[in-house]
Amino acid sequence: MARESIERRLTTIMSADVVGYSRLMAGDEAGTFAQLKTHRREVIEPKAAEHHGRVVKLTGDGTLMEFASVVDAVNFSVEVQQAMVGRNASVPEDLQIKYRIGINLGEIIVDGEDIYGDGVNVAARLEGLAEPGGICISGKVYEEVRNKLSIAFEDQGEQEVKNIPEPVRVYRWTDAAAGVTDYFDAVHEHHFPGANAARGQRIDRVYELFADHETGAARPIEDFLRARDGIHLAGQGVDKGRERVGVLSFFAQGHDSSDIVRHLHSH
Repeated sequence: MARESIERRLTTIMSADVVGYSRLMAGDEAGTFAQLKTHRREVIEPKAAEHHGRVVKLTGDGTLMEFASVVDAVNFSVEVQQAMVGRNASVPEDLQIKYRIGINLGEIIVDGEDIYGDGVNVAARLEGLAEPGGICISGKVYEEVRNKLSIAFEDQGEQEVKNIPEPVRVYRWTDAAAGVTDYFDAVHEHHFPGANAARGQRIDRVYELFADHETGAARPIEDFLRARDGIHLAGQGVDKGRERVGVLSFFAQGHDSSDIVRHLHSH
């Protein structure tokens, strides 16, 4: 009897899950479900279309996608994580939706619309190694993007992962705004000494300061951030949340408030 042929292909696999999904659902099932649907509709689906990604399957807390381009997969993932920084800015820490993402380049088995194989399994294991709001990529992915993107990854060495026979070389990208909000807090304290406010309100105040300081009716911060290589903004519409994410990303690359004021003046 002839053996049934198996369709295989090389592709880029992205696996994502929601951090603390069970806890979030236990605390507010309807609210968490509504948030997830909103994030998928407003962030994941538009970004997937922009970067030519295909959603293979959705589970309660997970998303499996494939991309023909490694660069598209990494850009998609970074932009999603950066978008979530802005969307979570005014949400209490224990209610925030945060994703962990793993990306691998590998061979898969294709069965209709579904995909299987070690390529998928490695992506899932990389996701498990990522920090909340972070991304882990395999060595194969890193080699493809290292000279094509200005996104920094930290080498985590070879990692033993469950049910994968060979160690996997892992590179880690962490939230571009991680630690940058501490900078916003320090600037807020400098300009508004002793003024207590929730972190989201502090970021809003500093955002307004940067947008308006010595500039009068300044053009949106986004206008000059958009033109700068390596700055990733979330979504399509212009709003304060987008600009705030852009500012966080701007600081993450080593710029400070004087850079923002100077660029505002130059436009």
